[in-house]
Amino acid sequence: MPVSKDFIQVSHAGSLPRTPELIAAYAARENGHETTAFNQKLSTAVADLVQRQKAIGITIPGDGEFGKSMSSTVDYGAWWSYSFQRTSGLELDHDASWLLSNVQSVADDVKITGFLNRRDRVTFSDAYNDPDSGIFTSNQNAEPKPFPKVVGPISYIGHDAIAQDTTNLRRALDAAGVTDGFITSIAPGSAMRIGNDHYRTDEELVYAWADVMREEYKAIIDAGLILQIDDPSLAENWDQINPEPSVSDYLRFSQTRIEALNHALRDLPEDRIRYHLCWGSWHGPHTTDLEFTHIVDLMLQVRASGFTFEAANVRHEHEYTVWDNVKLPEGKYIIPGVVSHATNVVEHPELVAQRIERFAERVGRENVVASTDCGLGGRIHADIAFAKLESLARGAEIASARLWK
Repeated sequence: MPVSKDFIQVSHAGSLPRTPELIAAYAARENGHETTAFNQKLSTAVADLVQRQKAIGITIPGDGEFGKSMSSTVDYGAWWSYSFQRTSGLELDHDASWLLSNVQSVADDVKITGFLNRRDRVTFSDAYNDPDSGIFTSNQNAEPKPFPKVVGPISYIGHDAIAQDTTNLRRALDAAGVTDGFITSIAPGSAMRIGNDHYRTDEELVYAWADVMREEYKAIIDAGLILQIDDPSLAENWDQINPEPSVSDYLRFSQTRIEALNHALRDLPEDRIRYHLCWGSWHGPHTTDLEFTHIVDLMLQVRASGFTFEAANVRHEHEYTVWDNVKLPEGKYIIPGVVSHATNVVEHPELVAQRIERFAERVGRENVVASTDCGLGGRIHADIAFAKLESLARGAEIASARLWK
């Protein structure tokens, strides 16, 4: 388990700002110029990133999700871009009207709306449609762009891509003299949030995704790396259900997705797995977010040893008190976000230290790894992102000195 008995370890949630050179290389590859030169640029970028993380004080670095392109072909985020590229049985839906619809799917009377009809977006529609509001999202009235949908049996075809990801990070870690590093991979419950013209039920679909993603999970762990499961859907789906369901109905709806994830993780070493949830990284009001207390027990069911969640986000910072009433199971640790992706203000190291200490007081100093709320790549300027990582590392140093004085 990658924690320490001497100091607070430092990590982050995954995505970090891509370099201009890497963005240009991806653009060239999309235009048909995939060459050995691209692979070398990617490998070099990951190596440089790991060295930079080490120099800052990040003790459990990642590859910044550099191997997952921010594709211009598939809209609405890197998750769907990379799953589209690594999964057969998918097509681009050029008329993804369900993104604007009131109902995406139905399971046990719980209805999920399209992404652009979240309750938060409906409540603050004027703000979401105002280009000067500062909300990080696409316009609600815009026509939806192409989006993946399932059109046949899905299977994993990303073996070469994940091999490249793991090789690049493993080499970078070895060159930097760092033991542990992590790579993110999407959870079945989050991967399934695309169109579906093939599987009869939500349960069939989520278990199909579990079988697909298991291959990527195994490849990451077999490479000697830490697997981070990214699963924003556990908290985020709540905002896409109209009308708002009872908490008990929502937990029942979510339970199937957790069980499918555990099916995908079966027999894999839990001490090499960590699980990330968030309430969506867009810069909106988030007044319809589900409270952490309702899903923390569900989160702890996941076959993982580490759990990363938003705790610096001002909508959820107060929820550190959840751990006053929830006992962290033996052999588990938490990776709370103590630096936020949702503001350009760089947190003071002393504030970071105080946030870390709140959790250490509740679950034990040896069971806390300091992190960011969510990925910083694509959310804030690169200079600010790395300034936040520096503040994160300095805050961990301050907290360590006090906790192990």
